[in-house]
Amino acid sequence: MKQLLTILCVLTFALTMFGCSEEAPAPKPTAKPSEQAAKPAPEAPTAAVGKAGKVTETMNAAGYTYVQVDTGNEKFWAAAPEFSVKVGDDVVVPEGMPMPDYHSKTLDRTFEMVYFVPNVMVGGEMAAAAPAGDMPGDHPPTQGGSTKVEQTDVDLSGISKADGGLTIAEIYAQKADLSGKSVKVRGKVVKFSPEIMGKNWIHLQDGSGETGSNDLTVTTDVMANLGDTVTIIGNIAVDKDFGYGYKYDLIIEDAQVTVE
Repeated sequence: MKQLLTILCVLTFALTMFGCSEEAPAPKPTAKPSEQAAKPAPEAPTAAVGKAGKVTETMNAAGYTYVQVDTGNEKFWAAAPEFSVKVGDDVVVPEGMPMPDYHSKTLDRTFEMVYFVPNVMVGGEMAAAAPAGDMPGDHPPTQGGSTKVEQTDVDLSGISKADGGLTIAEIYAQKADLSGKSVKVRGKVVKFSPEIMGKNWIHLQDGSGETGSNDLTVTTDVMANLGDTVTIIGNIAVDKDFGYGYKYDLIIEDAQVTVE
């Protein structure tokens, strides 16, 4: 009994000493005004994303400003809602919607390629963006227009459907159910536009479908030639809107393309 009491006394003493040895954490000192003022300055804004270069030619038409830009590696045309710029100005042009073989009625001039963008940075300052969907008054229709190839000289006769695949007409007819799904389709290249927005663009037809549902747009990293017979596998995107009126009823993006 005495031994048990001794043990209890020792434990009580040890717990008491442990509790006394614990100290509450000291409050953190408040920073002095001089230290608060020494906080690092906020980071500078990220540089604008796009292609930078100098303007070598410019003109206004139908409420838009056209600029030819020389990056040092390439020259290209871009157009944005009318803004102030002159030859020699440094500009940054963001990624835009490509318009190949664009003919401006106002300028009576055909451009091999024009990129329509919402704005252009001139000398480090961004011009005000125009409301979405505005295009030059002489711009051709895009919905069901320039985003499809209505007529072609490519011979579409005798094209057989891919094994386990669909025709272009069948894809259009089932587009609601096919959205987001992979399809396989065989046809001929009726138009090929390389290296636009980092991709190659194929217009594919197989002789099926009526006007407006006979042309399928495909993006890929594979090269092809006009008239090539190809088999394409990729996911269907429905009502793909790139802005500025460039809306595709159907498009296959990043497709696998096999040239026969």
